[in-house]
Amino acid sequence: MAEHVDVIIVGAGLSGIGAAHHLQQRCPDRRYLILEARQAMGGTWDLFRYPGIRSDSDMHTLGYNFRPWTKAKAIADGPSIREYIEDTARDGGIDQHIRFGHRVTAIEWSTPDARWTVTTEGADGAARFTCNFLHMCSGYYDYARGHAPHFAGQEDFGGTIVHPQLWPEDLDYAGKRVVVIGSGATAVTLVPELAKQAASVTMLQRSPTYVVSRPGQDALANWLRSKLPSKAAYGMTRWKNVLMGMVFYRMTRRQPEKVKQKLLDGVRAQLGPDYDVATHFTPRYNPWDQRLCLVPDADLFDTIKAGRAEVVTDTIERFTRDGILLASGRELPADVIVTATGLEVKLLSGITPIVDGVARDLSKALQYKGMMFSDVPNLAFTFGYTNASWTLKADLVAMYLCRLLNTMKKRELRQAVPRIGAEVVTPEPFVDFSSGYIQRVADQLPKQGNRKPWRLNQNYALDVMALRFGSVDDSMEFSNPAPAQQRAA
Repeated sequence: MAEHVDVIIVGAGLSGIGAAHHLQQRCPDRRYLILEARQAMGGTWDLFRYPGIRSDSDMHTLGYNFRPWTKAKAIADGPSIREYIEDTARDGGIDQHIRFGHRVTAIEWSTPDARWTVTTEGADGAARFTCNFLHMCSGYYDYARGHAPHFAGQEDFGGTIVHPQLWPEDLDYAGKRVVVIGSGATAVTLVPELAKQAASVTMLQRSPTYVVSRPGQDALANWLRSKLPSKAAYGMTRWKNVLMGMVFYRMTRRQPEKVKQKLLDGVRAQLGPDYDVATHFTPRYNPWDQRLCLVPDADLFDTIKAGRAEVVTDTIERFTRDGILLASGRELPADVIVTATGLEVKLLSGITPIVDGVARDLSKALQYKGMMFSDVPNLAFTFGYTNASWTLKADLVAMYLCRLLNTMKKRELRQAVPRIGAEVVTPEPFVDFSSGYIQRVADQLPKQGNRKPWRLNQNYALDVMALRFGSVDDSMEFSNPAPAQQRAA
């Protein structure tokens, strides 16, 4: 017989642990489980172990709204973030609710029973759980593999090829010639770290990305923490950084060319007037059409200036036995090639919800308030901002879910379904983002609508109003009262 709880959270990463905290605080009478496919919590921050891994968001906004980040570094390394998540889970007793080694393979909703049946696979075989509400906190990408396009001649290369998502613990790159293919957040993180031991490091990019340097520490945050209680200092810093980010994003939308020049001037100030910024650091798109890359304390620029790393902007003709032949005719010698070529997006871990025996194609659904799907009952998902820290949205989704659960309990109704009804809603792409990892799966993602609550806000302030203070009844159908004997019990 399947084990039953009120709420199942899928994923014990940043989102899942935060969701459990809010559930404990706001719905203390609900029983819950966290199902985690891996043998450790932390999600992204446990999976990725490549050298120098760090956040590209400041920890005053990537941290939880309920747990102050108290370390001096605002741009934190991966192990510190993993420790932060683990401490949160342990201190709140959340770790006692986690079932490790349970990879969810199927989810099926039954309206008569008002419950989801969740099937998992693990070392001990298949298992089943049931719940009244399901919260998918499994991230947005495929944990099993990254995006790894095949390059001509790849089999001829005599060295080692590694993807950052599957970094070998025993990889020795000391004294080796390393080529990092890519220009995104992973590449700009790897290059200065690898350069500390490698004989040479080349960042090979087809096209540039906007790269911005910020101090690794937030001086104001550290000063406030010395004067105020940590919670007050954290709250002030959090809102300061949120508002600054919102103002900057709005500027990129209204005055893209002016912001672009400001960003490029910052790169020129770091690398000097003789560096070819136009070729190597001037993207073809406007700021925030794709995510900006953040480097703390200009470490990437310092590494380039010191001659320990080189940026090459070109296309790959083929791999050779000794390196990479470029379209320009230049050959980059390499002992190790790192394919920092991105992620494979996989919403809900690639699982298709089954509702009353019918598979629901989510690419045909509309997202609702950035956290549910049209015509899919009692299912929430967490998908963070593309232009701000992931956890800002994760906290809001978790708190809204608690409001929803408490409303259902008060009304003695077991089912909540976003319905379009008679509304005239025009479908639009899920996110307006030109990054490759989104465009590769654009046809597989749900749509957003041209009006609220179907429109996806990429704006924390708007989401605070909608999810913390907005109505839970707009376009939401509550139904399915419990049988009399269950209400009496």
